[in-house]
Parts: sequence; structure tokens; C-alpha cells
Amino acid sequence: MKHYLLAIQQPDGGPPAPEVLEPIMREVTAFNADARAAGVWVFGGGLHEADTATVVRVRDGEPLITDGPYTEGKEHVGGLTIIEAPDLDAALEWADRLARATTLPVEVRPFQGVPGDHLP
Repeated sequence: MKHYLLAIQQPDGGPPAPEVLEPIMREVTAFNADARAAGVWVFGGGLHEADTATVVRVRDGEPLITDGPYTEGKEHVGGLTIIEAPDLDAALEWADRLARATTLPVEVRPFQGVPGDHLP
């Protein structure tokens, strides 16, 4: 089994109105419950707005700390879920369910190595 990152791509701007957000959150909660019940859920969570990000770079051996996201764009990572799946096809099925729940694009990326390489 491999771990896969399901990264939710969220448009810039504040959260949608409650009448839009509430049904989405119900679907996301159901997705998380199903993923846990299926034994594929490893970790997940939503992130604060991109303008809360802080970027750390090293220049000439010294840290350079700047406010804001790493890149300027119209979308940013708004949340993530890490799942354990036997292959990319299975991970894509879970990503499809998450994209339907959130109504947003979901990027799928495999972790390098095996889960034991990056878990205690």
C-alpha cells in the first residue's frame, strides 16, 4: 500500500456563504467517515486562507522569512487528505469522491517510498 496526497485546490477569497458551505461540509464529513470506515484515511484537514502563510527560504546561509503564499495565483491548497491505497486507480476513486464533496479540483500525488519511510 502507498500513501497518496489529495490536495484540494481552493479559489482565492473568503469562504462561500453559509448556505453554500454547509452542504459541502456535510459531504466532506461523510467522505471522511467513509474513508475512515474503509481503512484508507491517514490524515486530513482544512487550511486557513493563503494570506496566513509564511514562507521560509535560505539565502546565503540565513533564513529569509516572507509573508504570504509561496506563489501568487488564483488558487491555493485549501485542505488536504492523506490516504493509503493499493494503487493510483484506487486513490483516484477517492479523489473523485472528494472532488464531488468539495465541488473543487483535487490534485493526487503519491508519496515517495512506502508508509514506513515517513511514519513513526
